[in-house]
Amino acid sequence: MIVGGGLVGASLAIALDAAGLPAVLIEAAAPTVGQQPSYDERNLALARATVNGLRAIGVWDFAEDRATPITHIHTSRAGDFGSVRMNASEEGVDALGWTLPARELGAALLRRLDRCQHLTRLAPARVEGIHADDRGWAVDVVTDAGVRSLHTSLLVGADGTHSGVRRQLGIGTREHDYAQALFVTTMTPERDPRGRAFERFTDDGPVAVLPLTDRRVGVVLTVAADRVDEVAAMDDRAFAALAQERFGWRLGRLTRPGKRSPYPIRRVAAEALTSNRAVLVGNAAQTVHPIGAQGFNLGLRDALTLAELAAGATDPGAPSLLAEYAARRATDREGTMAMSHGLVRLACLDQPFLGPLRSLAMLALDRVPPLRHALSRRGMGFRANAPFAVREKTP
Repeated sequence: MIVGGGLVGASLAIALDAAGLPAVLIEAAAPTVGQQPSYDERNLALARATVNGLRAIGVWDFAEDRATPITHIHTSRAGDFGSVRMNASEEGVDALGWTLPARELGAALLRRLDRCQHLTRLAPARVEGIHADDRGWAVDVVTDAGVRSLHTSLLVGADGTHSGVRRQLGIGTREHDYAQALFVTTMTPERDPRGRAFERFTDDGPVAVLPLTDRRVGVVLTVAADRVDEVAAMDDRAFAALAQERFGWRLGRLTRPGKRSPYPIRRVAAEALTSNRAVLVGNAAQTVHPIGAQGFNLGLRDALTLAELAAGATDPGAPSLLAEYAARRATDREGTMAMSHGLVRLACLDQPFLGPLRSLAMLALDRVPPLRHALSRRGMGFRANAPFAVREKTP
């Protein structure tokens, strides 16, 4: 039983169905793009490994025509010299990743969910309570038709950062408030990005610019939490000027900002991934700083690893299986959380003495092929113990 039908929960349900495993998916929102909060205006940077996984479970066919290939990634830091450039052709691939609006991925997931053969979907519905028994969990579910009592041998919490399942399981969290918020929008650049994505670190936080269709770009602008109201109140001209100041002129003038949505940034890590016949995936397990665009990419690897293990098991809730899941996810999870947190601390702090060290590190990563190759593979989402569905033979 999967509680939460957002991007990761829906992906897990589809992966289980593709493996022929019956499951129940419980989602608070109605099964439409406009009602699901996670199918929003964000522009997702999907790593190559993530697209491999989405293709393996039959989702990518419904999304590919709305996705934009990322063939180059340029990373720099305001005030420092040097930059890191990654190029798909140098890695022997057609793209390092793809940009796709979350609402388009959500629409693709819903279309694929409609084709599931072994899945029961309850939406809108909410979990009112869970109760452990000898065989797993009795779950009280409130639907429009009333309260239903269901039983599951494996309960999956995929219900986001403020996970109710995690709370009811008694799993604590380690949290860090970055005192920042993201503004997500689209803009029109003077010059065509031609498949180039940019990440620009500044004292005020990172700025990401992602290529989209129709010569638009997705802009992710980080601001201090105490400036959220000020930035939200800006008209288009003032916001464009702020984005230009923070990003620079690599694509010429940025104009015509679209709808802007702020998202507060907190790091929330569950103190355990599993409990008795229960497991956490996606943001319920870990919510990371969006620097490097790792959130959904990491969560999908959670989902596909769990589906892979469950597909070969007679009892998907067995303690040995959940222990193996936690072990297989540990390196990827801890490494990704450490990387995103470390980058924020190192690359965005206003500490002049770090400037030369950061610049030398960027030069080394850019000029030393083995280092650049290792960084590119990591950027493409290839990790140790990755689920089989995301793997690919690359140079």
